[in-house]
Amino acid sequence: MVIAVPKEVMPGENRVSIVPDVASKLIKKGFQVNVEKDAGLKAGFTNDQYEDAGAKIIDKVEELYSSADIVIKVQRPVEHPQLNKNETELLRDGQLLIAFTYVLHYTDTAKALAAKKVNLISMEMIPRTTLAQKMDALSSQANIAGYKSVIICANHLGKIFPLMMTAAGTIQPARVVIMGAGVAGLQALGTARRLGAIVEVSDIRPSVKEEVLSLGGRFIEVETDENMQDEGGYAKEASEEFLKKQKELIFKHVTEADIVITTALVPGRKAPVLVTEEMVKGMKPGSVVLDMAVEFGGNCEISVKGETVVKHNVTIIGEPNLPSLVPTNASEVYAKNIMALLDHISKEGKVEYNFEDEIVKGSVISYNGEVVNERVKELLNQ
Repeated sequence: MVIAVPKEVMPGENRVSIVPDVASKLIKKGFQVNVEKDAGLKAGFTNDQYEDAGAKIIDKVEELYSSADIVIKVQRPVEHPQLNKNETELLRDGQLLIAFTYVLHYTDTAKALAAKKVNLISMEMIPRTTLAQKMDALSSQANIAGYKSVIICANHLGKIFPLMMTAAGTIQPARVVIMGAGVAGLQALGTARRLGAIVEVSDIRPSVKEEVLSLGGRFIEVETDENMQDEGGYAKEASEEFLKKQKELIFKHVTEADIVITTALVPGRKAPVLVTEEMVKGMKPGSVVLDMAVEFGGNCEISVKGETVVKHNVTIIGEPNLPSLVPTNASEVYAKNIMALLDHISKEGKVEYNFEDEIVKGSVISYNGEVVNERVKELLNQ
């Protein structure tokens, strides 16, 4: 089967879906890999590196798509700036598209691909199970986003992170509050602690307290009898009563912090507001808020998607695509996730769809002209 690796055209996207090292391994497994010219340049991978790995470089995007059985992307199909048409139009009946399509938020993408009889595997829908760990691209990218979030905040903060004893006196350590102890939040905690900050972490799931403490963080605990985690290990949507309790407790911690990083997302829903404008007003001048959930509505009431703004003397960063700012490593781990998925669903370079398999059942969104994923079907029928 022929794999096509197009250049990402979504504004601000620097990653590439397959890196040369993984291309060479896929070729050994029986696939042919075609790469659009310069597809990997922004991530630090040259055309020569792909050719040395055994991949074929294709100049014209239409030729690339038409040559392929499988199209592997990072981002969902969007309007192609050179062709003045959506990338969906380049796909054809029977092709398999593998990408982050966020179909619980962009259901129209699933509908459009099903109408074209394109089979779709959406990478964010890979179930969070032990068997699927190697394919969990959501986690691999969140890990990098968590790291980068702290580096960006450190750059904007007018203070240093660690406690420092100097001849001119003692410099107190920075205080960081992280909201959400998922993969991104825990990586942000680890990074901020390595830089020497005092870190407090809030999460609606009491079960993550031990992980926070083991990484040297302090856990901000909201007393509750509710079960705050779904079967997949994601945070559930919290009740109004819980959110009210959480906001009251968080207010004190946020207003004393130098940096607040928010990471809370609920799949398929608007991100919950955790940092209100009132909280931002109470923060110290020069403080920084980074809203990692800005693409899906934002955890901070006054963050702006794609912009860094100063409001009430606080810098609020609304960067929607943090992994793209570390494109080399983000591409490497994403490509490995893709290879693990292809290993799981193919034999001798041929893809097989076994809907008895939980990974296939969870991640295949459209198949043979129909939307087959139950969660997406429910959303389309609403």
